[in-house]
Amino acid sequence: MTADVTVAPTLPGTSISISVVMSTYNDAAYLAESIDSVLGQDFEDFEFVIVNDGCPDPATEHILAKYAQRDSRVRIIHKKNEGLTKALIVGCESARGEYIARIDVGDIMTPDRLRRQAVVMDKHPDAVLASCWTEYCGPNWEYLYIKTSETSDTPRNAAYRVDDAISPRQPADITGGPTCHPSVLFRKAAYVSAGGYRPQFYYGQDWDLWYRLAQQGKFACVEAILYKCRIFPAGVSMSNIEKQQRIHECSRGAFQARQRGEDEGPWLERAAAIRPGGCGKPQQKCSAAGYYFVGEALRRNGDAACRSYFLNALRSAPFTPRNYVRLLQSLVLHR
Repeated sequence: MTADVTVAPTLPGTSISISVVMSTYNDAAYLAESIDSVLGQDFEDFEFVIVNDGCPDPATEHILAKYAQRDSRVRIIHKKNEGLTKALIVGCESARGEYIARIDVGDIMTPDRLRRQAVVMDKHPDAVLASCWTEYCGPNWEYLYIKTSETSDTPRNAAYRVDDAISPRQPADITGGPTCHPSVLFRKAAYVSAGGYRPQFYYGQDWDLWYRLAQQGKFACVEAILYKCRIFPAGVSMSNIEKQQRIHECSRGAFQARQRGEDEGPWLERAAAIRPGGCGKPQQKCSAAGYYFVGEALRRNGDAACRSYFLNALRSAPFTPRNYVRLLQSLVLHR
């Protein structure tokens, strides 16, 4: 633990099953809803480690202090701002549970999430990670789509599925991987053995970890919606798509190098060079792409709310033809 980190005191010798780890930075408006969804679990044997990643907004610190005072399961870690990956490294290092579960601010988990994922992991000691189905929503909780596991050869009435891990002898992509980063619950022992989140990956730190965890054991997926993820048009995932893709190439390249017994160092150096500094386009165009993405998902669902997102996309990028086309289609559809 670095000298720039302040950790709330814990009870010595306390043994718990699950540590939920979350990082927060300048998102006070969504913080309480996410915290409440964790504290409302029907499974009580957990701690909630929240890393305040140097947020300058006093509202965030006030909210965190209020919850820590109200519920002894909440542990707050204060550190200087260094981004999500380093915040997760600190949070997972501090975690005392047998399992580590993730959640992002702005999202929620269903009340039975931790219990159902823990049951799967307890039943399958060869599994190192359990995901679940994820419902993706717009910023106002508009339904967009549901993402299930990548494989579809399991009966729908199955309580769980354990997918084969990546073969240590043949380079391949992950099949049946997590439906989103914070949908996962993984064994801390496997996380430590794999090397944990790596600071070279400012973006896409999840896929780098999945490749290494898959070499430790199998992935499981609870076939039910246990996690709801919100997509914000100006969020990190929307405004840094190109960097996310480049990072994924690095994580896969590093994996393939390890498979061949080669040095993965060059791939880590490439990943370390991908850092914040704009989305590669003007910020308005980045936001426009996010508005278009949400609007198009709503349009395909027949939801008239898509119009407002297409209008925002037009305001941000008035010379992009597809924004006009989709807006006209939405008007004809809902006339």
